[in-house]
Amino acid sequence: MASAPAHHDSGAAGRRLRAALASWNAAVFAAWLFAPFALAGTVAWVAGWLHLGVVVAGALAEGRHVSRSNPALQKRRRRIGPGTKAWDLGWNALFWPLVASIDVAAGFQYGRRGNAMSFAAWPLGLVLVASGFFLSAWAMGANPYFEGTVRIQTEIGHRAFEGGPYRLVRHPGYLGLVLWALGTPFLLLSTWSIGPALATAAWIVLRTGLEDATLRRELPGYGDYASRTRCRLLPGVW
Repeated sequence: MASAPAHHDSGAAGRRLRAALASWNAAVFAAWLFAPFALAGTVAWVAGWLHLGVVVAGALAEGRHVSRSNPALQKRRRRIGPGTKAWDLGWNALFWPLVASIDVAAGFQYGRRGNAMSFAAWPLGLVLVASGFFLSAWAMGANPYFEGTVRIQTEIGHRAFEGGPYRLVRHPGYLGLVLWALGTPFLLLSTWSIGPALATAAWIVLRTGLEDATLRRELPGYGDYASRTRCRLLPGVW
């Protein structure tokens, strides 16, 4: 399920930027893994481990699907391509900390009050998160332009893609991320994590709007596609 102006992927500046982002992401992922259990005060937090297992399984399945269906895209997603929007680099830098904050809030609550939801809520979380991974993998496997940052990929003949889930909404991958975020509090059985989950979903909606506006301005044919596929994120709503 992400990872400024033109030519960030070339030369020393591009290498420094990639190294900085890689270091930042490594620190965020380490905090995401360890901080929730530290705040929970125990490694015997069942919901925390179950959630971690679901996320790892989903990420592995998604990666395997994309490597088979769209291997060229998988390679391109490892870099920051020329023309990447500066605002999107900022968006990416804050996205994963927001996702991690859902788990951190849950660990903090568990350490003080235990599980705040019944385990009966857990299957709902599983359905939402699994649906999110499925939709994201479907979109990424189908769309050859599904890079990790927002840019017009002129070097490979970027055009509006209308296959697969893109027949339903214009940004199905972001819908998958929203489902993942909103399902996570139920996997973690935490009410305190609902606020961070909603903030994460709002951050994804913001990027959806910004990317859609960028594509309307800069990608030939996208306006026609938008007239046929009316909704950005949620069918019949927006």
